[in-house]
Amino acid sequence: MATAPQAGTLGLQPAALLLLAALLPLPSSQDPGSAAHRCFCQVTGHLDDCTCDVESIDAFNNQQLFPKLQKLLESEYFRFYKVNLNKPCPFWIDNNQCGSRHCAVKPCKPNEVPDGIKSESYKYSEEAFSELEECEKADKLGAVDSSLSEKTRQALLEWNRHDDEADRFCEADDEDSPDSQYVDLLLNPERFTGYKGPEAWQIWNSIYEENCFKPYTVKRPLNPLASYAGKDEGRTFYRWLEGLCVEKRAFFRLISGLHASINVHLSARYLLDDNWYERKWGHNITEFQQRFDAELTEGEGPKRMRNLYFLYLIELRALSKVLPFFMRPTFQLYTGQTSQDQHNKDLLLDVLQLAKSFPLHFDENSLFAGNKKEAAKLKEDFKLHFRNISHIMDCVGCFKCRLWGKLQTQGLGTALKILFSERQIEALPKSSNSDPAFTLSRQEIVALFNAFGRISTSIKELDNFRTLLSKIH
Repeated sequence: MATAPQAGTLGLQPAALLLLAALLPLPSSQDPGSAAHRCFCQVTGHLDDCTCDVESIDAFNNQQLFPKLQKLLESEYFRFYKVNLNKPCPFWIDNNQCGSRHCAVKPCKPNEVPDGIKSESYKYSEEAFSELEECEKADKLGAVDSSLSEKTRQALLEWNRHDDEADRFCEADDEDSPDSQYVDLLLNPERFTGYKGPEAWQIWNSIYEENCFKPYTVKRPLNPLASYAGKDEGRTFYRWLEGLCVEKRAFFRLISGLHASINVHLSARYLLDDNWYERKWGHNITEFQQRFDAELTEGEGPKRMRNLYFLYLIELRALSKVLPFFMRPTFQLYTGQTSQDQHNKDLLLDVLQLAKSFPLHFDENSLFAGNKKEAAKLKEDFKLHFRNISHIMDCVGCFKCRLWGKLQTQGLGTALKILFSERQIEALPKSSNSDPAFTLSRQEIVALFNAFGRISTSIKELDNFRTLLSKIH
């Protein structure tokens, strides 16, 4: 992607940024001919449309946030995610399911999921769980308002569903569907499964070609990882970004950053050996270079990594903004295990307070700040494009890739919902007697933190690859 025009300065003054950068360590390799230099030479300094720099993110994530976040994601509340992996592809006939055993997802058995989680995904507390049980008892006794017709009750349900989905940036699975099942994310980790080729490329090309505000006159090669015929073609492809407004440019960078993050995961957890006595997963340096080396990607690889950092800033900002929602006394990470639930909430608030303390946050107020009518139209276009992308995830042929694709798009969609619900979050009631204008379902909460956990892991893995590549001469 071409270097985008600066949107303005935010946060610290340039002098303070230079001082901060001077105190941080230099890249592990300065040799212009080294493999590390080719991948990371452009992944340094300030990010486009932000005042934050790569080095500050590395230090903050790897040394402070990453360890605490990983501990939180290992808890029972965050490891179980309900998903429908059997929804048909809405855009084309998909008969190309991955045949590799590594593509399979193992759903949970009913007794493996805590009762508190299974009870109702949007209930947050023990009191709410008790209320749910009372309602179920009343329902069994036939305590239903018979004055409401079935048509009216259905209309009310539709109105509530419409109100709930109005602020969503992606389509959520119907958790009541018999095809929706709980999955233990720790037992189904994101890693290389062997799913690749034209079927996989079709997914990303559909996303880039139809949902990233790209003119149809600008073409991209079928294989998004392939080199261009020459440097001029590569520059031509990204030149269209220079003319976009900051919002549309940001949208492309978010999707590119998500794509880059997934590629980092696949390269870091690659199947290195698979035989009758051993199955070994680890870092595949060659795979990483094919996706990110500047020479092998005609300069595109480092830009992908910079977009990953941009995505990190967006999701980090969302975590800092949503803190008041989780600070409410009525909110619990409810699983039914009282002491552990309180411990996990304390850990959650610690992570969010740490996220808020980051000094170089992205300023979302720079987005949709123009003419109100145009800004509202652009925001709706954002939602439409992102919802289309969430639908495309149902076309992924590898079930494990589909699982993590759906989770990460829902997580990013939840982050965007938070960023553009600032007033509703500030107006959250202090008591439990009023219905809040802003709410998050358990699915959104689990997706939000696990999606950011994937981005945080990618930033950490970049440091590991930087070290491994510095040893190659």
